[in-house]
Amino acid sequence: MTYRFGPYTADRTAYRVFEGDRTVELTPKLLDLLFYLLERPATLVTKEALLDGVWPDANVTDNALAQAISELRDALGDVPSAPTYIRTVARRGYRFVATVENVGPTAPAAIVAPAASPAATPGGPDTAIAVLDFSNVTGDADVAWLSAGIAETVTSDLTALGHFRVIDRWRVVQAARAGAASIRDIGASLGVNLVVTGSFQRSGASLRITARVVNLSSGDAVADAKVDGRLADVFTLQDGIVSTFARALGIPGAGRPPVRETSSLDAFRAYTEGWMKIESLDTDLVHASIADFERAIRADSGFAMAYTGLANAQFVAHEMTRVSVQPDVAALAAGIEHARRAVALDDQLAEAHATLSFLLVSTLQFDEARAAAQRAVTLEPESWRHQYRLGHARWGAARLRALARALALYPQFSYAQFETAMVHVARGQLDIAEQLARLGMGEQDRQAQPGNRFPAVGFHWLLGAIEMQGGRFGPAVEQFERELALVDRRRLYGPEYGAVTLVSRGHAEIGLNRPDAARASFQLARTYVPGYARAFVGEAAAEAKLGNREAEGAAWSEAAAARASLEKTNRPHDALYALACEAALRGDAKRAATSLEDLLSSLPACYAAWTLPIEPCFRALRGESAFSSVLGRLAQRAE
Repeated sequence: MTYRFGPYTADRTAYRVFEGDRTVELTPKLLDLLFYLLERPATLVTKEALLDGVWPDANVTDNALAQAISELRDALGDVPSAPTYIRTVARRGYRFVATVENVGPTAPAAIVAPAASPAATPGGPDTAIAVLDFSNVTGDADVAWLSAGIAETVTSDLTALGHFRVIDRWRVVQAARAGAASIRDIGASLGVNLVVTGSFQRSGASLRITARVVNLSSGDAVADAKVDGRLADVFTLQDGIVSTFARALGIPGAGRPPVRETSSLDAFRAYTEGWMKIESLDTDLVHASIADFERAIRADSGFAMAYTGLANAQFVAHEMTRVSVQPDVAALAAGIEHARRAVALDDQLAEAHATLSFLLVSTLQFDEARAAAQRAVTLEPESWRHQYRLGHARWGAARLRALARALALYPQFSYAQFETAMVHVARGQLDIAEQLARLGMGEQDRQAQPGNRFPAVGFHWLLGAIEMQGGRFGPAVEQFERELALVDRRRLYGPEYGAVTLVSRGHAEIGLNRPDAARASFQLARTYVPGYARAFVGEAAAEAKLGNREAEGAAWSEAAAARASLEKTNRPHDALYALACEAALRGDAKRAATSLEDLLSSLPACYAAWTLPIEPCFRALRGESAFSSVLGRLAQRAE
């Protein structure tokens, strides 16, 4: 049925409202509310009838209804004090007071989709499309996971069509969290012209999902879908969304059944809830995410993506502790085991290979890590995540090439920018590294806004460390202060970069002849990472400046104990680095250089020791031939 009122046309079949040629942007719930009123023109519709008709079996308050009426009025340009369309009947309900003209029959199908005109039909592998999280209309906490779950499935089904360049879900989530005010803003940040938006609502055992493909240039919905069914049949309902889109847009192969990772609703729910926690990168949620993925595997032991999710969660659990006194090496080992299991279950699952690569790098198994990442890139060459993980497993020019491809696909991905800078630091190209740090600072500051847990960290620290190498201690301290202001201890790598930054600030304060402040910085660093060897080394240097010999000796003893702990927990490379720092500050240039030579000799060419050219402890070694030789060797390895 089509309804005309004032300058508006409301097409129930297309599930859209027009003002002339302009589409009026309304959420699915506001559309349901409008159509309910249009079907009862000039009739008093009580609040109770509206709540039962538009929000069946949902716990919706009168205030929520009033808010929805207010939003609908705003969209129609209606004025409550002199209504043209919707009049409030005090304490009773609402009346649609405009003249309504009925045109055309009611569409009987449960899935509704308009035929798109050829001019409006987008397509081709270069046409980018992004799927936003679906809105939980009734706020039902028990099905909140469907917000991401439906979006994930629609993303996968659109990818399977092979008709669009579908934007990775991680990028979409981060763009939405970045504070964009509208879907146009989100689309602009992602570089897309097509966006899928939608909502869902549960009523008992029933579920309704509505969705549309919006052309951001014109503001038109080029395809709409509305499906109703049982919650237990959510897989079929989700697939119906994309099938309807495909038919409306005339895309070949619309009838092909999609590949389903699991047929278990319980497994799918647990997996989705686990990924929602991982995506937050809130370290307080990591162990809960592990439990979610384990629950998914119990529900479906053949669910390869659940093993991949579990491996990722265990990787994060290890990374949270990698610089602590007792790193969680068991999580790392378990993560590798589960990633291998995912690969065994589905060798075509690129995410499984890429995840395995990431974990293997943390155990310094670079050959296998590179092979796994290359396999992922071969399977999905347009995935920024796989390109990034390939770069993470490589070093020198090979890393730069892979990371350049990752950044071309995802320009805002700060980790790739930072890991690019690492290569240039190792090469001694501090001018290039400085440029990259300054470029990355803006992104780090933007991503630090409330509600966005994306872990852009380290750029202010990096710039400060480069400033220190030029003897610019004041500007260095300013950058360290900016880094510390952004550190969130609940964020992945937050404590680690907090400690690194405080140690660097302490050395800058020594350079400014403020040993008291330096000592406080070194001591504070140990609250971020207890037992941090380089903090003890710095504290000893500060006590030496203050002339506190007893306190200096105690700090050197603590530093030695921390190094011993690194060796006991199978981190000999970190122990050698700490020993070199200690030797340099004690004036033993030869021992410092020997320790660094041993460090480089014990590892293949990789990111290890990339900070040597900007390490504040090694400023005293400038001009020493042995140290110059170490820097030359490091630079050569980074070519």
